[in-house]
Amino acid sequence: MYTLEAVKAFTYGCKKCKLYKTRTKVVFGQGSPYADILFIGEGPGYNEDQHGKAFIGPAGELLTKAIEGIGMKREEVYIANIVKCRPPNNRNPQEDEINRCIPYLRWQVKIINPKIIVCLGSIAAKNIIGHELKITKQRGKWYFKKGIWIMPTFHPSAVLRDDLKKRPFWKDFKEIYKKWEELKGDHDEKR
Repeated sequence: MYTLEAVKAFTYGCKKCKLYKTRTKVVFGQGSPYADILFIGEGPGYNEDQHGKAFIGPAGELLTKAIEGIGMKREEVYIANIVKCRPPNNRNPQEDEINRCIPYLRWQVKIINPKIIVCLGSIAAKNIIGHELKITKQRGKWYFKKGIWIMPTFHPSAVLRDDLKKRPFWKDFKEIYKKWEELKGDHDEKR
């Protein structure tokens, strides 16, 4: 069985897609390897690429506030992305880039074994839940796949750009907390 550190080492040497040519740093993800909740975004932005850490720019600050708003600490959850390298000019990751990188995320999910996955934005939700998903219609709804509860919500950067998304975003986080409270206890027994 792989460890997060072993999978991380693979990503640091990865040249499976063209994103390796323009990255500054691989952004593997960070947080507790025993997290009950795994947050997944689409890909690193400028700040993340510079520092090698997921969600540390303005969107990351909002995500941290939302996590703290439900009584958790950022260190208690795990935060990752669909792709581990920044797409140029913060464009959406392309299908071939996603297909080559998503196995790393699958290993992260397998190793962490979270109770809940929160898909931050449309790209994450479509690649985790299903390509037909419409984030505006299906955000805040629960899906159950392979023993994990999954909820899509708006990406924090979308919330920063559109005030109308703030209320639903916070509502989703309250629902995430409720589901976590409901499921708490089972995870500790598995470890």
